[in-house]
Amino acid sequence: MNKIVKIDIPKIKKLLQNRGYKIYKKQKTFSKFSVNFFYTTIVGVFFVGFFYLIPSVVDFSKKNFGKNKTVLNNSSINFNRVLEGKEIKENKNFIEDNEVNSNDLFTDVFEFDINEKDTVRLSASTLYQLFKDENYNLKDIRKNKLVKPITIDVLPSEIKSIENTKKRKELFIQIVLPLILEENKKIKLERKTLFSILNKNSNSEEERNWLRSKFKQYGVANRDLTTLKIRMDEIPVSLAIAQAAKETGWGTSRFALEGNALFGQWTWSGEGLKPKDAEKNEGHKVMKFNVLQASVRAYQRNINTHSTYKEFRKERAKLRDNGKPLDSIVLSEFLNKYAETGEKYVEVLQQIIKQNNLKDFDDAKLLPSSVDLESLI
Repeated sequence: MNKIVKIDIPKIKKLLQNRGYKIYKKQKTFSKFSVNFFYTTIVGVFFVGFFYLIPSVVDFSKKNFGKNKTVLNNSSINFNRVLEGKEIKENKNFIEDNEVNSNDLFTDVFEFDINEKDTVRLSASTLYQLFKDENYNLKDIRKNKLVKPITIDVLPSEIKSIENTKKRKELFIQIVLPLILEENKKIKLERKTLFSILNKNSNSEEERNWLRSKFKQYGVANRDLTTLKIRMDEIPVSLAIAQAAKETGWGTSRFALEGNALFGQWTWSGEGLKPKDAEKNEGHKVMKFNVLQASVRAYQRNINTHSTYKEFRKERAKLRDNGKPLDSIVLSEFLNKYAETGEKYVEVLQQIIKQNNLKDFDDAKLLPSSVDLESLI
């Protein structure tokens, strides 16, 4: 019968150790695994939750704290309605003040004009020499379409005394042409900014601030971008020259020489020159300016905002929409209310444009001034 031997674990360990075996304690791996698994799970839940909540947090921040708040732009759907004279549904994103302050229409004109008090009236002979030295002549402009940025603040008093009609007209055009081109260039750049905004689905706060100022300048009560687009546009150079020539007698009128008024704009308040046949304290006055360029800017703002010229702006917008150039002859048809003579006034404008080949200047470009070049350096 076999004898049962009781195994003593400590003795076996000792025996094995005496024979050179190394005995290791069993590691409690399960408990460490449990701890690691616990921490891994917590971290995983945290990151999943974090990335899940990020979109909501960002969206909330933009809506409540973001500097670049956006506003939807749906102006393009209103374009035909404006052309047809129909009512436009107001865009609540833009309506903050539905009233138009007439003073806002010419604020930039008067601010510009008031800073131009220190003017010098150059004589006609001095201007002739200046233009000669600068190689500035209308013959070259008609050919190469490039105009030097020569700014003349006031007309020479001797212009009335120039007996040669051709020379008097040429001098007048040389003076007013760069001024008209400068204002058209300004409008063109602003129009480019406007189109950039129109082509976006949403607009930044900076763009909205720019729009607010332009809504005021152009008297857009309903804050609609399409109306602003129609009003913020150029006047054909040939048409502006023709009107200035007609209103001033090619620069010889009292209003032009004493008040730098090139377009005979009326005012019932503020500074102005009284017509000689008007009562002392009654009736209108002709707006006066410190410099000729302010007169050009005021004229363009008047055409682009006054209700009298709504049909003019509609026709201009149609020409733009059809990809056609701004034709001064076509557009002059809608200026029959500019003067009391009505249709006769339109006929005279068209004669001036044709007889003096003023359309030659419609596609002329103003060369950059030294100030413009310095800004690029």
